[in-house]
Amino acid sequence: MTPPLQLARRPRRLRRTPALRALVRETRLSPDRFILPLFVCEGANVRRPVGSMPGVFQLSVDETVRDAEGALADGVRAVLLFGLPRDKDDIGSAAYDATGPVPTAVRALRTAVPDMLVVTDVCLCEYTSHGHCGIIADGDIANDATVAQLVRSAVAHAEAGAHMVAPSDMMDGRVAAIRHALDARGFDQVSIMSYAAKYCSGFYGPFRDAADSAPLFGDRRSHQMDPGNAEEALREVEIDIAEGADIVMIKPALPYLDIIWRVKERFACPTAAYQVSGEYSMIKAAAQNGWIEEERAMLESLTAIHRAGADMIITYFAREAARAINRNAGR
Repeated sequence: MTPPLQLARRPRRLRRTPALRALVRETRLSPDRFILPLFVCEGANVRRPVGSMPGVFQLSVDETVRDAEGALADGVRAVLLFGLPRDKDDIGSAAYDATGPVPTAVRALRTAVPDMLVVTDVCLCEYTSHGHCGIIADGDIANDATVAQLVRSAVAHAEAGAHMVAPSDMMDGRVAAIRHALDARGFDQVSIMSYAAKYCSGFYGPFRDAADSAPLFGDRRSHQMDPGNAEEALREVEIDIAEGADIVMIKPALPYLDIIWRVKERFACPTAAYQVSGEYSMIKAAAQNGWIEEERAMLESLTAIHRAGADMIITYFAREAARAINRNAGR
């Protein structure tokens, strides 16, 4: 009979039971780490399914309030609003319409769900007739003219009662311009969550269905980051922090875990990551085909993002993940 090995360390001892594993777990997900994106459209009693994103809907303001109430009951305490206006033009003027979907939803949420943190996306792609993130001049996006429009949008959201604005356009100088405009108008308590390192990614396709924001021509490589660049991401984050960003975001999340880690290690500031539509839809599609176990893959992906350094995660799984976490905690 082979004598037992004399091992000083046996790491498996701490994996034997659920209680032991929970006791030594290093990374823990919590529903209050999640931000739920919601797509707000005009009308009433509208709950329009997004075909490429199972479980995601375009929602009228009343339905947005209903979903926010449900999210809060699940333990999710923040929403991120995207607007789907009925009318668009080439300069995205609906982005700062005080009666548009997002400002209207902000006011409704602040009244009906006062404990919910309301964050608003600030970009023009959902509002322009051409689908680009800014004003087009000579075939390119005019940076400074676009920033002026983004400022008007951020101010309109703050006036409606948004707690935080999230510029997602990747124009140069927009964080400083928004911070200055908010402060000058007495909105110094409104926070900025900057899409600081937003990559030109192939994982955004389903979002463009949900937000009706696919560009009619060209692409977004002139302003979104090249996927091969990491040092550039650190420079972008550093600039946004210097300009007044309270939270910096990396987008997408799973393909850029190394960027999340490096940003958190370098700057030690509140860091968000966006688990984007393609990441969500891939898990959904694989699960519907029986190829993976959805809940396990969902929680594992979110754990990886949090473990990499994201303090908060924007995810379409927010409510499902929150319910799973709460259910598992009761075992």
